[in-house]
Amino acid sequence: MEDFGRRMEYTEPGDRYYDYCLWEYEPLALPAEKFRSVNLLYHTFEVGGLDGGAYDLVGAIREGVGLFRTVWGVKHLGQDRLAWEFYFYDYRRRQRTRSITRLLEVLSPFASSNLEPNENLPYFMFSIDIDGALVTGARDLDTVHVYMGNVGSTVSSGICYLMDAGGMRLENFYFFFDANKQHQEIIGKILCSACVDFTAVPLDRVFWPELRNCGVVVVANKQRNDAIYFSRINVDQLLFFLKRMNYPAALIDFVEENRPRLDHLLFDVGIDYRMERGNLLFLKSGYYGVF
Repeated sequence: MEDFGRRMEYTEPGDRYYDYCLWEYEPLALPAEKFRSVNLLYHTFEVGGLDGGAYDLVGAIREGVGLFRTVWGVKHLGQDRLAWEFYFYDYRRRQRTRSITRLLEVLSPFASSNLEPNENLPYFMFSIDIDGALVTGARDLDTVHVYMGNVGSTVSSGICYLMDAGGMRLENFYFFFDANKQHQEIIGKILCSACVDFTAVPLDRVFWPELRNCGVVVVANKQRNDAIYFSRINVDQLLFFLKRMNYPAALIDFVEENRPRLDHLLFDVGIDYRMERGNLLFLKSGYYGVF
């Protein structure tokens, strides 16, 4: 943990605060001498056994893309297995400066890539999967998740495609709801599912009452499952989420021990789920921050 301890970051005047859509918010408490959310990411590097190059990767992205412009996601795949995903937004679409092409240039010292992105496409966000093999250069950066708008949807919505050497293929649909104003629409969207029989599964099993007072609820339809995301929750709700989804004890302990240094932040969390043989399964979960 020595490397992690040296890299801990504290808030500074001028810091800005964003949720996982890179929408800005005002901190919940005075942020002086508190943690930046990147400390949670760094801690997962240690717990998950990522090579020290993961820190260098973050530094290179910050240098090439800017501070507080990258969303990180930590995914729990069960049995204490962790995975990571970094997300990059530029809502100017074709007038973007934070592009896939630019990121491939930034990451070229870490991982080669044969991808040839079409920057004429009107995407507003993209993401890459991070693991030890990418960090150490043992694998190429051969896939990117690309997000487009979903024109015609009655609510804010996005479509995700997977880009690889073979081109684009459809992955997921996402629908964004105001948690306070669109409660019934959220319920209706969750219940309209091909993956869960909600006559056999109570709604509360996925639409958790403990997190409903968040800012935004996102419901997603993926190829083999559905997902729900609770955006803009506080640190106590984050702790509830980590415990309920059985995250490694070291991650839970770190948040509990440093709760006073994290209470100014808002967090975002999500779960993927489906039914199998009459049972509701949580396939993976994740929580998010910004660096």
